[in-house]
Amino acid sequence: MFFFLSKIFWFLAAPSSVALILTAIGVSLLFTRATRIGRTLAAAGTVALVLVAVSPFGKLVMRPLEDRFPAGDDARPIAGMIVLGGAAGITRGQIAFNDAAARMTSAVSLALKHPQARIVFSGGDAGFFERGPQTEAEAAAALFMAVGVESDRIVVENRSRNTHENALFTRELVTPKSGERWVVVTSAFHMPRAIGSFRAVGLDLEAYPVDFRTEGRAGPDLRPFGRLSDGMRMTDLAVKEWIGLATYRLAGYTDELFPSPSTSARR
Repeated sequence: MFFFLSKIFWFLAAPSSVALILTAIGVSLLFTRATRIGRTLAAAGTVALVLVAVSPFGKLVMRPLEDRFPAGDDARPIAGMIVLGGAAGITRGQIAFNDAAARMTSAVSLALKHPQARIVFSGGDAGFFERGPQTEAEAAAALFMAVGVESDRIVVENRSRNTHENALFTRELVTPKSGERWVVVTSAFHMPRAIGSFRAVGLDLEAYPVDFRTEGRAGPDLRPFGRLSDGMRMTDLAVKEWIGLATYRLAGYTDELFPSPSTSARR
């Protein structure tokens, strides 16, 4: 139930959706007797759209998420890695990636640098209306084997549909030994919620953030977005993650509102 409610809520609550809905309702009301309300809503929607799509607002709310955990260290030995889904799939029989492809490319790089490490890929089918013929976990396993990773190193968890289930179902498959270094590979903006979720089920892992969306330069990046779609995408992602952190804390899926690396595994 949580999964379906979260999907419906976010469809309506995404900043870009709110801006467009306000604008559409406002413009529609201009052709009725409620023109005053229509002008107000249309103006509010337009301002919100500019804030979401053009201004650097998305970068400002994204940056704290991405800065929360330091960049991963691939020099020290890694016993295992848990790679979270959200980047790959199979389209017309071919492995396809979205804009979070760095989750997979970084995982492949780590797998090749650490030939003894186990690779656990966690990701099922999060489709709302229908399920695809193959899960993301199956696509990921095919990719790893295509680049030469032995099949006996790969473990797939293909039931999870969100971060909480990533942690819950992976916990059933993984029991790190004392002294082993295990890392979580996911997008930098998603890392606080991912680490918090794994800690809540008893897995204290090291963060290996990838897929950075902000440049990380000193001070805030106040340059406006060059394309409306870029601003909408980043703002929606960042706001969704902040809402996700608060929701997971309220639901008891994490023990911290904004997990930090202070108690993460250091092996």
